[in-house]
Amino acid sequence: MKILITGANGQLAREFRKSLESFAHEVTALEKNAMDITSPESVKKALAEYGPDVVVNCASYNFVDKAEDDFDSAYKVNAQGVRNLALACKRNAALLVHYSSDYVFDGKKEDFYTEEDPTNPINNYGKTKLLGENFLREDYDNFLLFRVSWVFGEGEQNFLFKLCEWAKKTRVLKIVCDQISVPTYTRNIVNLTMFAVNRGLRGFYHLTSSGYATRYEVARYFLERIGMRNLIIPVASEYFPSPARRPFFSAMANRKLAEDLNVEIPDWKFGIDNYVNSVFGKEKV
Repeated sequence: MKILITGANGQLAREFRKSLESFAHEVTALEKNAMDITSPESVKKALAEYGPDVVVNCASYNFVDKAEDDFDSAYKVNAQGVRNLALACKRNAALLVHYSSDYVFDGKKEDFYTEEDPTNPINNYGKTKLLGENFLREDYDNFLLFRVSWVFGEGEQNFLFKLCEWAKKTRVLKIVCDQISVPTYTRNIVNLTMFAVNRGLRGFYHLTSSGYATRYEVARYFLERIGMRNLIIPVASEYFPSPARRPFFSAMANRKLAEDLNVEIPDWKFGIDNYVNSVFGKEKV
């Protein structure tokens, strides 16, 4: 296949590039200066030049707090950018793979969210991601839409990297214990995405690890795995006031994807174990 990846510098795009190296696919990953998804002409030109069979959209505006004061920037990437890609893929008969977020939910269900549950985002970031979903479904039918949550991988724009850097500087860490979701490793996202593409799946799915955890539980498990002995104290979200509200329990069920692929999706701890082995190896911090 000829695969075109947007947002080449993001952690998910880097994982795609790394994971697909050993396959015979023709993979092209473009940075914003080569393909700006907020520009219809830029998208049209890139697809005409590279003629992909599959477009994987890893470009996203992920600044949750900044989006509260800058809705327009988030909207241009997370919503209008998806529409531009959908229309261009429709003209070129290319499959569009796109990623959304658990933040399209308000967190009030107090159970795993399924694909059938109503959405109700409580921050601007979630609102723009939901608009992107709606545009995709309105404009095109040859797509795979995956909602993901608490994504981590090689790179600096994720909770685990920031936590590790923080832990090096401060022995006592305070971590929120009232935000609950599913940490999901980029390598698992890539593997399940490509499996779904190869199996010919279409439509939308929740793509997460299995299980669920609080930020506090994730922090404790990760720091123990890398040999750091910080004292970690659970606190409420109010301890760290932020512009954007976060949902309390936004964990999503992955049963639909697991059944359609006939696979068992591993627990979030397995993803962190693989991440630690990949990034840290046998060395401890």
